[in-house]
Amino acid sequence: MKKALLSSFITAIWLHAIEIQSVTFNGLLHLSDESATEISGLKIGGQFNDEIASKAIINLYKQGYFENIYIEENNGNIVVNLVEKPVIAKIDINGVVTNDQKSIEQIIDIKKGQMYDEFALNNTKIRIRQFYEARGYFDTVVTTDIAPINENKNSLHITLTVNRGENITIENVNLIGADALDYSDIEPVVANKSREFMGWMWGLNDGKAKIYELPGDSGKIQDEYLRRGYLDASVSAPSLNAHFDNYKADLSYYINEGEIYKTGNISINAPDFLELDTDEIIDDFKLQKGDTLNSSWMNLDAQKLENLVANKGFAYAKVYPRTNKNSDYTADIIYEVIPEEKVYIRNVIISGNDRTSDRVIRRDLYLTEGNLYSKIDLVDSKNALKRSGYFEDVQIVEKRISKDQIDLEVVVKETATGSIVGGIGYGSSDGLLLNAGVSDSNIFGSGYKGSIMIDKSDDTLSGNINLTNPRVNDSAYSLGGGLFANDYSWDEYDEQNYGANIIGGRQIGRYINAYLAYQIERSQIKGLDEFYRDAGYQNGINIKSAITPSISFNNTDDYYVPRSGIIASTSLEYAGVGGDMEFIKNRTTFNIYQGLQDYIDMDLIFRYKSGFGYIFNDDSSKLPINEKLFLGGISSLRGYDSRSVTPKKKICNPKANNGGTIYGCEIIETGGKISFNNSFELSFPIINRLKMRGVIFYDYGMIGHSDINEIKRSSAGAGIEWITPIGPLQLFYAQALDDKPGDDTSSFEFTIGRRF
Repeated sequence: MKKALLSSFITAIWLHAIEIQSVTFNGLLHLSDESATEISGLKIGGQFNDEIASKAIINLYKQGYFENIYIEENNGNIVVNLVEKPVIAKIDINGVVTNDQKSIEQIIDIKKGQMYDEFALNNTKIRIRQFYEARGYFDTVVTTDIAPINENKNSLHITLTVNRGENITIENVNLIGADALDYSDIEPVVANKSREFMGWMWGLNDGKAKIYELPGDSGKIQDEYLRRGYLDASVSAPSLNAHFDNYKADLSYYINEGEIYKTGNISINAPDFLELDTDEIIDDFKLQKGDTLNSSWMNLDAQKLENLVANKGFAYAKVYPRTNKNSDYTADIIYEVIPEEKVYIRNVIISGNDRTSDRVIRRDLYLTEGNLYSKIDLVDSKNALKRSGYFEDVQIVEKRISKDQIDLEVVVKETATGSIVGGIGYGSSDGLLLNAGVSDSNIFGSGYKGSIMIDKSDDTLSGNINLTNPRVNDSAYSLGGGLFANDYSWDEYDEQNYGANIIGGRQIGRYINAYLAYQIERSQIKGLDEFYRDAGYQNGINIKSAITPSISFNNTDDYYVPRSGIIASTSLEYAGVGGDMEFIKNRTTFNIYQGLQDYIDMDLIFRYKSGFGYIFNDDSSKLPINEKLFLGGISSLRGYDSRSVTPKKKICNPKANNGGTIYGCEIIETGGKISFNNSFELSFPIINRLKMRGVIFYDYGMIGHSDINEIKRSSAGAGIEWITPIGPLQLFYAQALDDKPGDDTSSFEFTIGRRF
């Protein structure tokens, strides 16, 4: 193209060099004369001939501003005539929806204000077609209309009209030659799936072909075979047979399965200085001799071994599993361990903490400058920071500095820990709900936790003020306290109480905390009728003065949505340090969380939650009713009203009536002395970008006075878990499964602020 320009632009052939007397540029808009002179190389006093002229034209043309250049010479006076390309003043994209238009504007090669370039325009049309092909639309047509905006034709209006193509829908996926696997086995892992009935519905496969993901699907199918022990399996490249008359297609893979291999001998090849107990390590592997060889399990075992070596300071350790096939269709596994050098921490860099001070982060780090690297310390540090509740995400990036040094960058993404709450709602059991308050679990980034809250419903009015320093002077000790006041109107009585508490604690190791709390509380019971009085309950004022030692364990990997770990606690409240109550009450909880991503390649979380309560008191009827045990509600047994599941007793009183005696009877709630409740939950993603998940659950509880089997109730349901800007919200629909006459049930329940 440049050669053609030269032949048309140069009007004469100079056989001998001529000295340049002057240089004039005609048609410059975007370049100055000085810049053009420097680029072209044409300078007064210099030489000029056909070769120099050609070079000048080429140098100017490379700038991309010009569509026509020619040079004239008269007695050493050089005139360079230039015609600049027009500027793109306006771009319209027609025929696309708003979201697509925004995406297309980001990927096209032409932009407003740029010089017009035909190559860039053609490349833009290609990119638009590729954009839709990546989303499964084929035969997309892009037409262009180029119109000058002014008389000089140096400004252009470009209109791109897009006629989006059609989706290719996969009707069938054929695994030709497959016996061990069928389509249902590979469907969860491949990107290209066959269309299901009513596939347009959310959660069903629409069958749209994803061309750019097709090559990777063959490898995913082969991985499924390797997970099942077919070490010799081979899967062909995908064959998509599309019919462009109806845009439907069949997708086929040609498969040679081979035989299933069992696991043979397992050994570890590692340097002696690592001092690995290889027999013990192999015994702890998931894949054992005689098992069907599973590549996923083998890789998990390799990762486990790599972490063990990394815990000894070898941050760059690598473990490579090798398989040696035997003629009897067994395969020996040798884990090759390459430890490299021991590694020490050079620097720990903290970033992303706009509010939280560095010291608050560092107190949860188990690796710091000068420490020997340890993988378990790294993981525990990350989990401890996520358990704090201060951060939405935590990443610890390892940056290799040398063969024996590493830098750690702790990258945190802070979450909203403080909120000013004012709300109105409605609950099926509580009626109109009003709440207001302010809370922050990381006050001014200091790690302090504090709150002032007031809640009002049809039956309750409560308020509290709390302040806690979880790490006094960044030590292992904590100290906190609060004031509270409550006014409850239960079905059978009214309760008013107020008081204060103080609690001190100490961290023991990484996962255990021990606490000692003192509480003083004044409570008043009013409204108990004669039937409750006959049952031993009394109206009046009681003073509780109690100390409560407790211990808790938490090794979960996140505060709001843990995917691994255990939360457990037990406390023993002793009332009788002054006051007029005397009892001992135990409360124990145990929660376990397990993500299933590594097992079924889906982001499911299994949770088991349980609670146990027991009152040690020879005559528990002498206790105020508000100290007894009850089940029901969102925290124990969903589907039943709060505190409605409890032992009941029929009390009859004689009454005189015209000289005769009749008996009036009433069923009263006596409260329980022993209780147990547990829940099984399965959490799954709904909208990841909104941090919204769904949950299905089954709750079961037992409560009694002398026998825990006295009352048994269960429920099941589903709900939504959503981390909102004002805190985690849970909304449940629950159905009581075995409710009895007289039970108070509740279908819809919600809460804000509780971890999942």
